[in-house]
Amino acid sequence: MEYNLLVFIFFIIAAIYASAGFGGGSSYLAVMALWGIQMTTMKSTALLCNLVVVVGGTYIFWKNGYLNFNKITPRGFGIIPLSIASVPMAFWGGSLKLNDKTFFILLGISLVIAALLMFFQKKNHTTTVVNTENKTVISTGMGAGIGFLSGMVGIGGGIFLSPILNMMRWDTPKNIAATASFFILINSVAGLAGQLFQHQLSLNWAFALPLMLAVLLGGQLGSRVSALKFNQAHVRWATAVLIFYAGLNILWTHIR
Repeated sequence: MEYNLLVFIFFIIAAIYASAGFGGGSSYLAVMALWGIQMTTMKSTALLCNLVVVVGGTYIFWKNGYLNFNKITPRGFGIIPLSIASVPMAFWGGSLKLNDKTFFILLGISLVIAALLMFFQKKNHTTTVVNTENKTVISTGMGAGIGFLSGMVGIGGGIFLSPILNMMRWDTPKNIAATASFFILINSVAGLAGQLFQHQLSLNWAFALPLMLAVLLGGQLGSRVSALKFNQAHVRWATAVLIFYAGLNILWTHIR
């Protein structure tokens, strides 16, 4: 019964997060922590579920015209430097061995910061790319930092990238959601590769497969609703509330 509830919760998380272009890794980790799942199993399972959600989500965003690959060029806003920098850093972060307390404190702080960024970004903006002469440097540094942190905590990084791009007025909310989905895809692969390289990939397929099926269905639902109907401001606020609560809950549990 408890495991069936966990599967249902993963379905709901995937639907909500996919509607904002995220994989849901942050909340998968938080929920598994409440279930008492081993840290290494949590990280591997969360990244696999991320991949299941964002592969389908990226395709749906692209199909509906929100994933503009012309933006993923140095002429767009340096997304190629951002992505190239993030992959090796996510691999490195995924290969690091952290004790339980350090991991959970780092995850909790990361989620609270990401939620605050989402709360304070503007509700609406034009499709104006921020004007800076150091686009490549900024993109590379941002990608490296987000990639490293994401690899350590076992998430794809879109939860950090998306609010930053919104605050920088990079594009429309739906196009940013699509780009975040692509970013999560490559970082999740890199994070899993880092875990595999250091023999830290820990999977119980009997445990993971039903969860992966649940997020596949939820992710497809969320991505389709986002691409066609949802107001992204509402999605952003719902996502921010979820990760803020998760971050505070993790910190409360592991600092006291």
